Amino acid sequence: MRKRLAAVLLLMAAAVPPGTAAAADPIYKDPAQPIPARVADLLSRMSLDEKVGQMTQAERGAVTNADITSFRIGSLLSGGGSAPSPNNATSWANMYDSFQNAARATPLGIPMIYGVDAVHGHNNVVGATIFPHNIGLGATRDPALVQRIGRATAEEVSGTGIDWDFAPCLCVARNDRWGRTYESFGETPENATSMTTMITGLQGAKLSDPGSVLATAKHYIGDGGTTDGDDQGNTQLGEADLRAIHLPPFREAVARGVGSVMITYSSWNGTKLHGHRYLITDVLKNELGFSGLVVSDWNAIDQIDGQPGFTAAEVRTSINAGLDMIMVPTEWRQFITLLKAEVQAGRVPMSRIDDANRRILTKKFELGLFERPLTDRSYTPTVGNAAHRALAREAVRKSQVLLKNQNGVLPLPKTASKLFVAGKNADNIGHQSGGWTISWQGGSGPVTPGTTVLQGIRSAVSTSTAVAYHRNGTGIDGSYQAAIAVIGETPYAEGMGDRPGSMGLDSEDLATLNTLRASGVPVVVVLVSGRPLDIAAQLSGWHALVAAWLPGTEGNGVADVLFGDHKPTGTLPFTWMQNAGQQPINAGDGKTPLFPHGFGARFPATQNAYAVIGASYYDEQRGTQVERCTDSGCGQNVGYLTPGDYVAYADVDFGATPPTSVTTRIASGSTAGGTLQYRLDSPTGPVIATVSAASTGGWQTWTSRTAAAGGATGVHRLYLVATGGTGGDLANVNWFQFAR
Repeated sequence: MRKRLAAVLLLMAAAVPPGTAAAADPIYKDPAQPIPARVADLLSRMSLDEKVGQMTQAERGAVTNADITSFRIGSLLSGGGSAPSPNNATSWANMYDSFQNAARATPLGIPMIYGVDAVHGHNNVVGATIFPHNIGLGATRDPALVQRIGRATAEEVSGTGIDWDFAPCLCVARNDRWGRTYESFGETPENATSMTTMITGLQGAKLSDPGSVLATAKHYIGDGGTTDGDDQGNTQLGEADLRAIHLPPFREAVARGVGSVMITYSSWNGTKLHGHRYLITDVLKNELGFSGLVVSDWNAIDQIDGQPGFTAAEVRTSINAGLDMIMVPTEWRQFITLLKAEVQAGRVPMSRIDDANRRILTKKFELGLFERPLTDRSYTPTVGNAAHRALAREAVRKSQVLLKNQNGVLPLPKTASKLFVAGKNADNIGHQSGGWTISWQGGSGPVTPGTTVLQGIRSAVSTSTAVAYHRNGTGIDGSYQAAIAVIGETPYAEGMGDRPGSMGLDSEDLATLNTLRASGVPVVVVLVSGRPLDIAAQLSGWHALVAAWLPGTEGNGVADVLFGDHKPTGTLPFTWMQNAGQQPINAGDGKTPLFPHGFGARFPATQNAYAVIGASYYDEQRGTQVERCTDSGCGQNVGYLTPGDYVAYADVDFGATPPTSVTTRIASGSTAGGTLQYRLDSPTGPVIATVSAASTGGWQTWTSRTAAAGGATGVHRLYLVATGGTGGDLANVNWFQFAR
């Protein structure tokens, strides 16, 4: 009976028409098969319509689900600010799955791939973690940190369904007038090359791993080197210089297995890169061995002939030059029509179409889209989670570059009685995050959840410290220990950020600074900007300057450095100009900068006991207040010292030989008598000097008193303690200095 049944089954199998078994169980749907075999099998089944559809990338707002299915569209993207409503992670995931199901409804069921510009975190999504822009990451000099940021970004992107990130930007920005300077890791090829670790973070050990997304090295090539820093302009360089300055980061990206490369809008010596076969096919694909897919920028093929409206010639030129997928956000129907006609006429060879599809399909298979086409919802809760925000805060503090620190005003004391904060960027998430944040050009105000610099400052100080804030500095007086001015640029992105003229501070910033300086309070400037600014003329009036770049949503990372919880470690990824007329200015060009490439000051490990130590620059106090002195050149003093009050100074170094005396600039209107004692390591520690607090004739009548000192060697925490007397205030102190 079993033999007879087997014979019947064999006869039935023989009667099945050829090809039916393959159609029922195609190789391309079998995950056990090698990817090249799956690609070849799928490619053999595709019509011209399906192949052209795979090469088309449309904007989400310009298609319907029916369009995706009917036109076999292979890819979608969200432009800057293009988001579902409500704009949250779950809505993104739902939108993605809906589009993906439409792609899977095509006869061959080829999944689409969806791209976004997640250039400093998943920055289109409200609630996502916004990391510092690349200019800040370049200042960290920490490739391992950047790789971790890539992984965190990939997880948040995955949690919304998206599988393709148009990042990192590997441009080498050579002129700070360029409006995309903040997208660059630095002015040297070494800066950008070292940070290609972002690619490894985004793509993971392999693309098929959960939480991995396709990375994009952009913008190939030379977009940071255009004449006058003109966005989408002309890079006028010989080939040797192009290769030496702008090619190395892309060479390293290819070596790291980057999945896609995006072409720049700009030109090389007058020829638009989107039509440059030599640089795309001969250099990138053949010489560097890039096997991934090459994608155009937004409507960029329309710029090849310099006329509005893309043509059949532009389509033909771009595809034959080596582009594999064309970003045609709204005019995708016309692109499909034109490309089909060019192929049918023989002006674009089918071999080029097949090569493009092979590259696209390979990445889709490597991503595992055929097996796992829908959002991995296990990653959705990672969007904006505490771990990623902690990582962003770490990146912020490591990106801060200390450029000036007169008299050791930084770090600021957490126990200061009063601090003043001002500036248009102090309490503004939108401003501190910059462009490409929720919307394309960025915005102002609470565009997404986070911690402003002001909020970070208030969280850092003691509960007894009063932090006053006014955007323009109104209300400040000499009673504050320091004024923190958070100033600089407001958001912009490509097309709107070029600064061909002035590169200085705006009138609001200058007015705010004048108000703060007039109070006599030490002014600490926190500069929020996407590039070095022209500030040399104002710098002498600032006690401290910190380049904060565009820190993103975790402004508490700025406060971490201002108050000394973490010492500044960042260094300049760009040469800082003396004035805008020096642009372009880069390391090794012979121009004298205000601050050189690689510069970054540090907090001193110790304070020199034998130099003047300002009394108001304490880091701990009890019962005192800071006020402005009334005599010329005095600055600020510590006042209202009563018995038991003290001020303390960290890491005062007396060296190997003890001091013999200390000079204290003091003023007193008291009749109570009493003394000021210098003690080591605690308010009750060993006394090394005692100064009389007797009246000088008035609370702002200053005199310098010298007293014997001794018994101190090495590094100590130094306390100046008020003691004795008959009660009430004893003295004000301006500064002190030991001698030996």
